[in-house]
Formats: sequence, C-alpha cells, structure tokens
Amino acid sequence: MIASANQNAPFESGRPLLIENVRVVDPARNLDTHGAVLVADGKIVAAGPEVLNQGAPDGAERIDGKGLTLIPGLVDARVFIGEPGGEHLETIRTASLAAAAGGVTSIVTMPDTHPVIDDVAIAEFVMRTARDTAVVNVFPAAAMTRGLEGKEMTEIGLLKDAGVVAFTDGRHTISDPALLRRIMTYARDHGALVMHSTQDLQLTGRGVMNEGLFASWLGLPGAPAEAEIIPLERDLRLAGLTACRYHAAEVSLAESADVVRAAKRRGVKASAGVSINHLSLNENDIGEYRTYFRLSPPLRHEDDRMAIVEALKDGTIDIVHSAHDPQDADRKRRPFAEAESGAIGLETLLAAALRLHFSNDVPLMRLIETMTSAPARLLGIDRGTLIAGRPADFTLVDLDEPFLFDETMIRSKSKNTVFENARFQGRVMQTFVAGRRVYDAAATTEAEA
Repeated sequence: MIASANQNAPFESGRPLLIENVRVVDPARNLDTHGAVLVADGKIVAAGPEVLNQGAPDGAERIDGKGLTLIPGLVDARVFIGEPGGEHLETIRTASLAAAAGGVTSIVTMPDTHPVIDDVAIAEFVMRTARDTAVVNVFPAAAMTRGLEGKEMTEIGLLKDAGVVAFTDGRHTISDPALLRRIMTYARDHGALVMHSTQDLQLTGRGVMNEGLFASWLGLPGAPAEAEIIPLERDLRLAGLTACRYHAAEVSLAESADVVRAAKRRGVKASAGVSINHLSLNENDIGEYRTYFRLSPPLRHEDDRMAIVEALKDGTIDIVHSAHDPQDADRKRRPFAEAESGAIGLETLLAAALRLHFSNDVPLMRLIETMTSAPARLLGIDRGTLIAGRPADFTLVDLDEPFLFDETMIRSKSKNTVFENARFQGRVMQTFVAGRRVYDAAATTEAEA
C-alpha cells in the first residue's frame, strides 16, 4: 500500500516527484511496461523503463508504486455541472473532487447552465471559477445556439478565441438542418469541433425508455431507435458536405455504430463517443421502474450494448465518457415517466470501464486510450499522455483491488448513480494534476474511519 498523504496538500514548489517500481501504461506511446515516472515543475520529465535505477533527484518526493499501474489522467469529454445557476445540483468544485476520486484529471463541461454558456463572459466566468476552486482541469464547451434554443448561432470565432474547446447544444438536438449546416461551416472555418447529441425530440415523443418488448411489459412509452439514427445520418451527411470536424456525442445502438463506420469510410471527419452507462448496462437494469436508470439516450437491448462494445474495440467509436449529469432526489424519486434523465458518473468511469478489460471484451491499452489520449487529441488539449514535457496529470490504480461502491464514496453533490452498491475491481489510489496530489484513497479512508 502506498503511503498516505493529505489529498489536498501540494508538493513543495519545485520539488521533484519520483514514482518507482510501477507498471506504466501510456497508449499515446503504445507503452505498457514496468518502469518509473519522474516529475518536476508540474511536468513529466520521463516515464518508462529508462527511469528505473537512475536514482532520485535531491529532495525528491518518492512513492513506491509496487503492485500499482500508472496511467495518464482521464479526460472526460461530457460532464454536466449546475454552476452557474444550479449550484444545488453540482458546483465546479464538487465536480472536480468527484473527478479526482475517479482518476479524471480533465473535464469538458457542457453549456446547459443558467445562464447558458453562449457568450464569452459566461465562458470566462466558468474558466475563472475553475481556476479558483477546481482541483482538476476544467475546459468549457460552448453552446452552438443562443440559449440552446436551436434558432440563432452563437459567436463561434469569439468563443473559440476565448478558450472554448468545443461547441455543443448539450442535451439538445438542433432540428433545423440549414442552421446546423451554417454552424458546421463556421466551425470548419475556425477549426472548431462540433459535438452534437442526436435524439430527435419529435420522434422520441413521450418515450422514456427503449422501444420494445420490455417497455411494453412495464407499460412505459418507448422511444424508437430511429430517433437516434435519423438525426445521426443527417448530421454525418452535413459534416461531409461542410468538411467540418464532427463528433457524435452519444451513440447507443448497433445501427448507429454502422452509420458512423460507413461515414468514416467515406472520408467524413467524424468521431463518436459513448457513455460508460451504455457500455455497462442494458434496458433490463431498469428493473421495476428504477428511476436512476432513466437516461438519454435510453438504455438499449443487450445486443446493442455488445455491438457498441465491439465498435469501441475496433475503433469505430473513439472515446468513452461519463455523461455525468447530477439530478437531486426531488427530480429522480418520481414515477419513472416523470423522473428527470441522467446519472452521475465521474467517480465510477474508470472502475466501470475496467469491467470490459476483466471480461476480455476490450484490451486494457485500447480501453485506456479511449479515456485519455483519444479525447485529448479530439479536443486539441495537451493532456492524456505521459510524454516528456507534458503536464504531469496521472493516476495510480490498483487493478487487483475489489471494492463496493456505496453512497458514502460519492463526492458529487447529487447521488443519482446507476452504480450504487456495484462491485468493481480496479481502484484509484492516487490522482495527480500538474504533479500535485489531488486525491489519495488512503487518506480518505483514514479520515472516514
């Protein structure tokens, strides 16, 4: 067991850090080996077998990583946060603490706030608040349309210059193809990334779960698969027409994966993401109207889940995210059809994903890539790798440690997890951002004892 420390205590200014005798996994370099990692001034100096037996710089902090695996800090590209306007659900601070506990060192926040992140002033507020309060990196995404109303395009150029990493209407889908084409054209001209949710509201109608036999058994209105597939096909055709960089935010169906695969073969600059919920769960997990499992897109048939896992493995789907969406008890503890969609997921992203590794469905290297270097590359940020000179954002994981995830472990303000009392293997032991320890499982356990 690694030595415990105050999880909020930074290393001394300029003091090097050496993690020794550890398994180093860095998909950006196709590296999986026994080695060590050296950090100085918040940057990676070296990571790999070449650091072994080289000794430690004078005054260095040393950690024995025996039995642990060191991976780049996770980059979560789809995180909903209440602040500003919904601080009772989640603040930037509490989301960052939840992220650190899950090994996530960079989050991309969605613009679904009050007010909406649709102008430079609001984006700058988020970035300033993050600098002052967050323990992980926070990168805001901005709205594509003002107020998320799907009517008027935002100032894409100004927002990108202000530091926004992507453009999305969050939970909303733009219905007007002419407007979306115009947004894509402006995004292409400014080198911006369009991230779009493809859930047609009119086709979804009153549907609250996947349309099919199970929905009929429960007596709940279902949403047809076409509500996802039709807008996805439209978007990919427009992306090909405009030559913009397009990211399908959340795919959940076997046929959606086929549509993305075909678009990539045509040369469309397209990528796709999937939430950990849709990789881990299926519609049967709803059970007897368990409202924490009401999600958007809805949980699908097991055949769809397995097809999505295969699409992740073969590279059709590019990244995995948490789709962290905090909702309070008042919004969730209602009849299923009236409950809000969404679940938190920052703390369980890595642990739930590792199930795919232990079941031999997705190799560990590919799995870590989809949560580190792949989203970092997509977003154009210098994170998600242990390459020398990059920020020292990384996580120490005990891949052999089993644990039970219960409500006492949740650091998010909201508790609407789909993984309550889930049994996991692979626990985050320590998380570092720019060489600073921001989470320590041992210290947390001692504090709770």
